Amino acid sequence: MFYLVCFDIVDDRIRERVAKCLKAYGVRVQKSVFECSNLSEERFLKMKNRIEDLIDNHVDTVRYYLICKGCLKNVEISGIGEPPDQGKFHIV
Repeated sequence: MFYLVCFDIVDDRIRERVAKCLKAYGVRVQKSVFECSNLSEERFLKMKNRIEDLIDNHVDTVRYYLICKGCLKNVEISGIGEPPDQGKFHIV
């Protein structure tokens, strides 16, 4: 599964911890956006639980977008950046 994870976190320390967590699962493509490819449901839930343990649900936001392989082919980028890695994509 391919997830796009976006976050808006108020506290700098917590934001750094969430980014560090996400680096274990994906690639940072913008300051608060990660592309996480090849995640099994188990790894996704583990990642999500780790993040939920870090954030303050009253002031922080984390969004998880599941993107299908067909939709990845249609990703467009303006400016610098690489398209999402589709080579590691597996259907589970």
